[in-house]
Amino acid sequence: MAAADRRLQPRRTPRQVRAELTRKRILAAAAHIFAEHGYAAGTTNRIAEHARVSIGSLYQYFPNKDAILAALLVQHIDRGVWTQADQLDLSAGSLKALVRALVRDAIDHHDDDDPQLLRIMIEEAPASKELRDAIDRHGRTRVAQVRDLLARHPDVTVRDLDTAAELITFTVEINTHRLMAGPRAIPVETLETELVDMITRYLRGDRQP
Repeated sequence: MAAADRRLQPRRTPRQVRAELTRKRILAAAAHIFAEHGYAAGTTNRIAEHARVSIGSLYQYFPNKDAILAALLVQHIDRGVWTQADQLDLSAGSLKALVRALVRDAIDHHDDDDPQLLRIMIEEAPASKELRDAIDRHGRTRVAQVRDLLARHPDVTVRDLDTAAELITFTVEINTHRLMAGPRAIPVETLETELVDMITRYLRGDRQP
């Protein structure tokens, strides 16, 4: 394991309920502190104080605040599973509704996130093996879900489903992150409508409204 990865590796994997609750309390406290004070001022001492644990206890779980931030981002990514994908209507004429469900799921995943915290996770989280694995795992799962839906929907006319699934997943994710983590210059409803119209027309291969 590279030195950078070792620096970000959690020191202790909880094996008991009490230990897991302590870890979750530390992560929740860190999310609050980072959102409230920013990353530079979000020290481990502040996090430990807010979590009501000793600094020594915090260091039993995480070696530094970089590791805590990386764990927060992994937690955020793993929460973003599209659980309703297998319940969508795939009948003719329902393509726009399918695309809207995809876009809405991505938006809803970030709706409860503090914009400041989301921005910090995107901009400041150091790359670790656990984080890279989480991003890869989430990406492969989401692309596979999208490709499966496209392959079964009668309104889809694109020939290369693999490329289409990759493009759509990336387009939705990057635009959603950009909007939810930054100043809301564009209303969420406007982003949703424009993304749905753009993707639906691309998949149908026409310019119908």
